[in-house]
Amino acid sequence: MELAIIFPALLLLIFGAIQAATYFAARTVALTAAQTAVTVERMYDAEVGDGRAAAEDFLAGAGDWLTEVEVSDPVYTADGVSYTVSGEALSLIPGTTWRVSQSAHGTLERFTP
Repeated sequence: MELAIIFPALLLLIFGAIQAATYFAARTVALTAAQTAVTVERMYDAEVGDGRAAAEDFLAGAGDWLTEVEVSDPVYTADGVSYTVSGEALSLIPGTTWRVSQSAHGTLERFTP
């Protein structure tokens, strides 16, 4: 009798832990893709948009942790560049979505007098 009461709570706990793991894995993939984009974009003599291509290449090989991915256009400031990568983490609960968005910023490499 005790097992019939504890088993659903145990299943909920297990599925909750797995859902949390997929969410944080998706956040890590998004952050790494954004950092990759910034690293490529901030290089000396890099073309505008090279970072986006690098992020998309990384995401293609990163598996399905992050779906419905959107890589932003580069945002330039006076001394740096930023990228934002967003998407949806895998969900174990039908009909629910877990939105993930991560940004990275880096200073541009250039010669100074």
